[in-house]
Amino acid sequence: MMGIIIALISGALMSIQGVFNTEVTKQTSIWVSNSWVQFSALVVCLVAWFIKGRDSFGKLLQVDHKYLLLGGVIGAFITLTVIMSMDALGPAKAALLIVVSQLAVAYVIELFGLFGMEKTDFSWSKLIGLGIAVAGIVIFKWK
Repeated sequence: MMGIIIALISGALMSIQGVFNTEVTKQTSIWVSNSWVQFSALVVCLVAWFIKGRDSFGKLLQVDHKYLLLGGVIGAFITLTVIMSMDALGPAKAALLIVVSQLAVAYVIELFGLFGMEKTDFSWSKLIGLGIAVAGIVIFKWK
């Protein structure tokens, strides 16, 4: 149950952050806004790491697959693309497309066991659920 609550909070925070970042971009520039997001996230993480305990930083150099350390780079592009999509489509349409894209890519990652994730068997119910989500986009966009 806690995982569901945390996921719902995460989705809500992503939507709010996207709107905030889009508005900051309108008043500055996309790269200033993106830099601020990444910098302020770094500060928050460093403070939390300092409070929580500083014993795990050295383990970063021991990560087996170094490509996994590109999460921050990907994060910068996530921020960039969320800002651009919310500006072009509005928060609701952008969030809908972002979530469906996340769902599709996450299912492919699970299905093929990519990036060290456990491989799962094909499931028609998951594919149908993804199809229903895509149908939801069509219905949502219907005028």
